[in-house]
Formats: sequence, C-alpha cells, structure tokens
Amino acid sequence: MQGSRPCNGVYMAFQSMLIVLIGSTPEYHVEQQQVPSSSQELVQRVVFTEDFDSIVTEWFLVKQQAYKVNLAGSLFFAGLLVGNIVFGPLSDRIGRRPVYLSGLFLEVVFGYVTAFAPSYEVFAASRLLVGLMNGGISVVCFVLVQEYVGKSYWAMTGTLTSLCFAIGIALFAALGYLIRPWRNLTTAANSFGVLFFLLSVTLPESPRWLYCQGQTDRAEQVDWITYFYGHLKNSSMSSFLFLVVHPVLRIRTVVLMYVWYSCSLVYYGLTLGAGDSSGSRYMNVAMYGLVEVPAYPLCMYFINKHWAGRRKSMSSFLCLSGSACFCTVLIPDNTGSVLSVTLLALLGKLMVSAAFNIAYIYTSELYPTVIRNAGLGVCSMSCRVGGIMAPFVPSMRVLHSSVPFTVFSLSGLSAGCLGLMLPETLNGPTAETLDELTGPTGSRVLENKVRQLQSSFI
Repeated sequence: MQGSRPCNGVYMAFQSMLIVLIGSTPEYHVEQQQVPSSSQELVQRVVFTEDFDSIVTEWFLVKQQAYKVNLAGSLFFAGLLVGNIVFGPLSDRIGRRPVYLSGLFLEVVFGYVTAFAPSYEVFAASRLLVGLMNGGISVVCFVLVQEYVGKSYWAMTGTLTSLCFAIGIALFAALGYLIRPWRNLTTAANSFGVLFFLLSVTLPESPRWLYCQGQTDRAEQVDWITYFYGHLKNSSMSSFLFLVVHPVLRIRTVVLMYVWYSCSLVYYGLTLGAGDSSGSRYMNVAMYGLVEVPAYPLCMYFINKHWAGRRKSMSSFLCLSGSACFCTVLIPDNTGSVLSVTLLALLGKLMVSAAFNIAYIYTSELYPTVIRNAGLGVCSMSCRVGGIMAPFVPSMRVLHSSVPFTVFSLSGLSAGCLGLMLPETLNGPTAETLDELTGPTGSRVLENKVRQLQSSFI
C-alpha cells in the first residue's frame, strides 16, 4: 500500500494545475454600449468570442479584474506555505499517518467547495484551504514513505513520486480536453482524491517515528527492516529553533531554502505559463508534464554515480535550466521562431524537474531523522514562496517578453552555484540523531541554547 503515496502525486498535480485550465482566458473583445439616461452614459460590455467555459467567463475576470486569476493561483501556494508550517511539527508530535489522512480528507472536502463555489470570493478562499491541506500532507507523506524503506530506496521512492506528479499533469490536460465546463472538470479532478484517500486508509505508521517515540512494540509490527533504530531517542527540543542554533544545520538550511525557492519558482513559473503559449492549451499543458518523464531516469542515473552524486547533479541541472531560459532571451521578438522558444522552455522545464527531484532526495539525506520533518518543512516553506510568486512571473511579459525568462535564468544559475556549498551524501551513512553531527557534548550545549531561546519566547 505504500505505492498509494507516489500515486497520490497524480491528485496533487491535478490540484496544482487546476487554475491553468479553469482560469484560462478565451478570446474576447469589448463593445461600447450606450445606456439610456439623461447623461447618455457609455458602458463597456465584454463579449467572449471563443466557446470556452472558465472562471474568467463566469465572473468576467478580464481587464482590471484579470489579476484575480493569478491571485487565486497564488492563494493556493500561500496555503501550501501555511500547511508546511503547521503540519510538519504536528506530524513530529502526533505521528505521520493521522496528519496525512486528516489533511487528505479535508483537501478533498475543500476541493468540492471549489467546484461548487457560488462566487469568486468563495472560490478563492477554497483554493487557499485546498493549498493549506495539500502543503501540509505533501511533506508529511513524502517523509512517511521515505521512513518506510531504507536509505538505499530513498532515491527510487522520491523519483517515483515526482514521476507520478509529471504524469498527473499530462493526465489533467487529457481530462480537461474531455471535460470542458470548469465546474465539471474541477469535480472530476477532485474525485480522484476520494480514491487515493481510500487507498491510503490502511497505511501503517512510520517505524522510524514510532522508535523515536519509544513505541518499540508498535514499530516492530510494521513489516520493514528496523534493526538500526534502537539507539534513536525522543527529543523534546524545538525542531525549528535547532535549525537556527545548530551551526551545521543552519548553513545547510539557508542554502537549501534558496535552492527549493528557485526550483519552485522556475518549475511552476514555466508550467503555469503553459496555458499562455501559442497553440492548443491542452497540448501545451500535456507537453509541460510529459517533458518531465525523461528527467527522472536521467537524474537517477547521475545521482548514483560517484563522479556526480547528489550535489553536483542538482547544481548542474539547475545551471542547465537557467542557461536554457537565458537562451530564450537571445531569440529576437517577432522573428517567427516561437517553436525555438518553446523548445528551450521545455528543455528548461526538463532540467529544473530533475533538479527539483534531486532536491527532495538530497534534503532528506542531509537532515537527521529526529529533525528531518522540520528541515523538510522549512525548505518546503521556502519552496512555497517561490510558488506564490510563480503565477505572476509569466504576466511580467507585459513589461518585455524577455523578463519572465530572465527571472527564471538568474534564479536557476544562482541556486546551482550556491548548491555546491553543500556536502555530498552519496554512499554515506544517514544521521539518525543530532549527536552524530556534533557529538554528545556539542548536542548538550546546543540543547541548552535552545531551551534559553524557548524560555525567552514565553
């Protein structure tokens, strides 16, 4: 049943990409109409010339109201940010499984609120709540699956999750092509969440977390190899404070936060801009999903080679993505070379997808078990900031057509260079406790600092 988590990436992709199709703006023009009155007032009337149903056509989100489409997308990612903050520590306290199942159930509920929203305000609020639940469970269940298996399988399970997300984007494009009314499409896409919730009900709790809580008997009931968990000890320290106080974790966290931010900004910026490209909006969305598929076997090959590893592979893919986006800037406007720009953008998407996948795997290996969920939560928070900004970056082409790709290029190149500061984790042991990073004496000193900080906040 652990395969239900990677497959859940399909449902998460549906929710992330929903605004691309249901928020698409069809062709329209504005007519001037005279209102019979003493002042003979002129009013504008929007007329849509394309047979297409979306939130734009229902609530006339054009002209001065067009920003509301991007706002709805940003609210979803803002929800992801809040969810990461709240659900990560909660899962460390009460367990991975109950937090994951509760979040998934509520995400489905709020997803149906989106489908039947009577007004834009309710629609926007529901996207915020869906994002909150989505963000909460995404990191929690990623950690849950990683803690089911040994480190040798982390790359495989992480890659499988990302692959399912990419396939989900393509499947959502096909679903959108078959189901055109936006409310029907939203209902159909959200119904997949019901299926994945039912598949996830029988998932067991993380054996690593159970051992950390001293629940040895329950942990041994989970049918996985657990011989090396006996030395794990429960920590009552504030996880987030330790990320700040710990000298090793502090540097890693700052670098990883920027890497995750850049990955998210470039990944979602390119993906959400697919609907604005020339040609069929459904084909564009499908291409931006399918182009990720070769990225995963590619990154799996490189990260397991001693001459590449996690660090060099992630940095290289980020730099290649930034370079591809920079090359689109060099193509002059109005030269009939739209296909070349599209190909370079797809190449950039392929490369950043590989980097994003490695970032998930790499980050899991850089944090000890007792603080892994908090570390992933902080990095994912930074990732969501990039996601919040991503919907607005493609619209910056009104300033100049090269501005969005310039932003993506600088983000990818700078993150790739900064990522070289991190240590390599290939074939190295995974830390289970903080003692393994600083030694027992160093941990006690840091624990005292954390307690002092905690007391100052009370």
